[in-house]
Amino acid sequence: MRLVPIECVREGSILARTLFDDDGRILLKEGVKLTRNIINRIASIKIYSVYIIDEYSTKEIEDVIKPEIRQKAVSKLKETFLSIEKFIPSEDNDAIQSKTQLNNFIKERQAFFDNIVEIANSLMEEIFSKKNLLVNLVDIKSMDNYTYQHCVNVAVLSLILGINLGLNKIELRDLCIGALIHDIGKILTPKSILLKESDLTDSEFAIMKEHTIKGFEYAKNIPEISAIVRTIILEHHERYDGTGYPNGKKAEEIHKFSRIVSIADVYDALTSDRPYRRALSPSEALEYIMAGGDSQFDFDMVKTFAHLIVPYPEGTLVALSTGEYGIVEEVCHNYPLRPKVKIIKSKAPEKINTTINLIECMDIVIKDYVYNIE
Repeated sequence: MRLVPIECVREGSILARTLFDDDGRILLKEGVKLTRNIINRIASIKIYSVYIIDEYSTKEIEDVIKPEIRQKAVSKLKETFLSIEKFIPSEDNDAIQSKTQLNNFIKERQAFFDNIVEIANSLMEEIFSKKNLLVNLVDIKSMDNYTYQHCVNVAVLSLILGINLGLNKIELRDLCIGALIHDIGKILTPKSILLKESDLTDSEFAIMKEHTIKGFEYAKNIPEISAIVRTIILEHHERYDGTGYPNGKKAEEIHKFSRIVSIADVYDALTSDRPYRRALSPSEALEYIMAGGDSQFDFDMVKTFAHLIVPYPEGTLVALSTGEYGIVEEVCHNYPLRPKVKIIKSKAPEKINTTINLIECMDIVIKDYVYNIE
């Protein structure tokens, strides 16, 4: 299967991964044959890319966690955030005033923490059960559920990176919880700014940046949330060279867990379709992360992260420097940029359906992703 922008999906392709609505219900089940009407309906609900099976790609790609686990975590996180949001003073609701409201807030606060721990435990249990922790897939996000899907993905990516950096289970638990609620301060951000589909003005961006401090201050009201988790919330936009926010910390001044979440946060954001820009491919996003080593990110962590991301997953349609087109057949885990590619279009007919191992053919490189071949 392969990921294709919705405008490039051809009639007759088969949906390879189930699509869910904003409440976690099945919208369109995998295996459905895509007609023009169905493709248009998918586009109308602002889902910009889908996984398909067509004549080029028939292999199934395994996600690092089961889709049902991911979807359950997203639904639970959304329910949890929405339940606590009504008790938080913002431009959209009044401050807590009565004693009854205060008692309800305390109960909701405890429920909030318990729910987050439940989600973290389910993600950790699932990831610990896997032998292969390479990230092959980009998650499909809906616009309305983006924040919750993003937070779950950041938690998954952070856990995988944390495991490969040698963190123990107690550390991984704090890391996962911090990643899940790293953007909790956005509950306190005006919706007009948070959901704006065009570029933010300087003043709006200044308000948006306050979500780190507001999230940190909110987390201080929940005694069960550890100091490390609060630090992740505060620091996940700090940059290794000191040009981040809110405090301009740099290098080792930034907590190790915050540096992990920062990489996961940016990678998932880059590979997500947004109303104001289309997603980058995994290889493009990985290039961005690698280019930011020692400036935006911890370089040693970037090197580890680069070995965990598959930039050209099996089933990816690619253009080669030879002018030929091929489909990625097999990924070499030690050399993810040099997969085996099956030639499907060439000026030399005898090369059609032959396989090139790019590790052995160092003079050939992948030039670009391709979605259709005429």
